[in-house]
Amino acid sequence: MKIVVQRVKNASVSIDNKLFSSIEKGYLILFGAEKGDIQEQADWLANKICVLRCFPDENGKMNLSIKDIQGSILVVSQFTLCADVKKGTRPSFDNAMNPDDANNIYEYFVSKIKEQDIPVKTGVFGAHMEISLLNDGPVTFIIQAPDK
Repeated sequence: MKIVVQRVKNASVSIDNKLFSSIEKGYLILFGAEKGDIQEQADWLANKICVLRCFPDENGKMNLSIKDIQGSILVVSQFTLCADVKKGTRPSFDNAMNPDDANNIYEYFVSKIKEQDIPVKTGVFGAHMEISLLNDGPVTFIIQAPDK
């Protein structure tokens, strides 16, 4: 299981040219689940991003968490994070979790963030989405859950 976390000034998801959800200051998180991933990994990732200190304090140092700045999170499922591009020129998605299980663990991940009283918006699992964001920094982290 891996996520891409981008610190944003704002981010939004549109579907069929209609705004579906948006946030102001916070994180845009792209979420990918692989075969064999388990809820404990989602727990670990949710806890990590809720306490990760990557927002600037009054001295410009990354010392503040999403909770400290009262930010929001937009979580978008993205199975392409699980692609294998080592061989050939076409990505292989053999490592991606099947859609039903991936949706369940995606929703579980979102629920674990909400439990920490952080406002969370989402995209639509499996939909073709257009994502807009204003990356702040730019600050981007790729975080992979520890092995099962």
